[in-house]
Amino acid sequence: MDRTPGSSTTRGRQLKARVREILTSMDMEQALDALSEMPPRRVVNPLFSFLYAADDLLRWKAITAFGRVTARLADENREAARVIMRRFMWNLNDESGGIGWGSPEAMGEVMACHEGLAEEFAPILISYAREDGNYLENETLQRGLFWGIARLAQARPQWIRRAAPHLMPYLQSKDPAVRGMAAHIMGLLKARGARAALERLRQDDAPFQTWVNNRLVETRVSDMAEGAIIALGENGGGCTPPEGREARHIGIPGFT
Repeated sequence: MDRTPGSSTTRGRQLKARVREILTSMDMEQALDALSEMPPRRVVNPLFSFLYAADDLLRWKAITAFGRVTARLADENREAARVIMRRFMWNLNDESGGIGWGSPEAMGEVMACHEGLAEEFAPILISYAREDGNYLENETLQRGLFWGIARLAQARPQWIRRAAPHLMPYLQSKDPAVRGMAAHIMGLLKARGARAALERLRQDDAPFQTWVNNRLVETRVSDMAEGAIIALGENGGGCTPPEGREARHIGIPGFT
């Protein structure tokens, strides 16, 4: 491997170090502005490497950056952006030999940022939640998947509204993050058929961590369920929260 000054390997290491510095030393909006000054194709490989970072904050910032960077690339060269989406898909394929950490979240973020890519790839993201599709058995991957679906549901619900029946069973998941995000999705999609299950989850105080408004936060399944019930309407806003606590609706970050 050539690591002499000016070699492609050295330049790649320097670029990765620079992208890491941007993501770790700046707030998210400043980091996105700094990355926008760099050619999107050059930023992609460092971002992929950070999806596997042990540092949760760096990993989430890379996921958020993927949305803006890939959307910009799609406007310049749609096929190049499709290659990135297919790379996420390959990472989630058993044949890849990897786990695919961060890939479903990044897919959802990218589609939230670009309408054309959402139209093309939303069914694929949903397929990872379907047992008759590309079902992801790993619970940790399911957490990321449901965050990604929620992110897309927030920005472009029209592309996944019909998937609500396939997502409702996850309201009974053993994993609190999956239950909580599934509840959040039901509210975003106005899935009134989920009301009974959401009412049961209003008593579910299991905590979990998620990425909200460009920061890591601790929340509870019950908070997500209460917010979803309010979003459903039909007297949902009149439901009484559990005694001694106000209902809080936790949103998922978006670009405005």
